[in-house]
Amino acid sequence: MLNIEVDDLSSNEIAAFLQAHIDDMRSMSPPESKHALDLDGLRQPEITFWSAYSDGELVGCGALKQLTPEHGEIKSMRTGTRARGNGVGSAMLQHILDEANRRGYTRLSLETGSMDFFKPAHRLYERHGFEFCGPFAQYREDPNSLFMSLELE
Repeated sequence: MLNIEVDDLSSNEIAAFLQAHIDDMRSMSPPESKHALDLDGLRQPEITFWSAYSDGELVGCGALKQLTPEHGEIKSMRTGTRARGNGVGSAMLQHILDEANRRGYTRLSLETGSMDFFKPAHRLYERHGFEFCGPFAQYREDPNSLFMSLELE
């Protein structure tokens, strides 16, 4: 059973999990194309961060950033290596979608990498109805980034 809970980002466990995420992003993307947030970047009032646990083990995380009262951005989606392919990403994404709907957002967007490493993420988002789009918010065109968006009801 998967337990998803709001995380205050204070534990060493989540710090190490997010550092692995940042390390992955650095290994895949040049510095000017890396948009993964560190702990301080995630500790902003407009960001809610969740961790996912299975049998007490941290297996995933995700965040929702409010861009405007109607528009949110998915940040820091990650599934731990050993948990990949077990539905953790889908469960976290559904949790974020439910929260975005609860908040009354009409649009949810995200930035992800364009490299093959990110193909499983692209498929996950497409399965949930996201479509490729142009840059949004502060993002600019970048050959290393893809942008996706979902209109919410």
